[in-house]
Amino acid sequence: MNTKIKVRKATPKDTESIIQFNIAMAMETENKTLKREEIEPGVHGLFEKPEYGFYMVAESEGKVVGSLMITFEWSDWRNGLFWWIQSVYVIPEFRRKGVYRTMYLTIKTLAEEKPDVCGFRLYVERENINAQKTYASLGMDETHYKMFEEIK
Repeated sequence: MNTKIKVRKATPKDTESIIQFNIAMAMETENKTLKREEIEPGVHGLFEKPEYGFYMVAESEGKVVGSLMITFEWSDWRNGLFWWIQSVYVIPEFRRKGVYRTMYLTIKTLAEEKPDVCGFRLYVERENINAQKTYASLGMDETHYKMFEEIK
């Protein structure tokens, strides 16, 4: 298998891959079934509102093999934007082959061109030890924060 990976900003043509990746990720990580009619408008919504963020995709031989979403959080403490890395998915046969690493290094390079970006954040399932090791190997540190949410 050729694992030469090319990373680029996603376009609306990548919508189907991103939808399928989100559905697969929800099942794998939370044993949750996402309905296409619920996720599809959300994926389209980010393309329609670039002020909220953007998607990145990884390709191998023209096939989309991974994606992630970047959303923005303003930090008044740092007078800058955190880029939140979310919805990370790599198809199973491409895992542990540097796909996420390549995506992460690409977004770091993009951020270097934007002086208002002050850092990167992400959250990870507590049980996903492989992902945590990957994030740490790329220089990310675990924070002391716990995350709370209320779904409206």
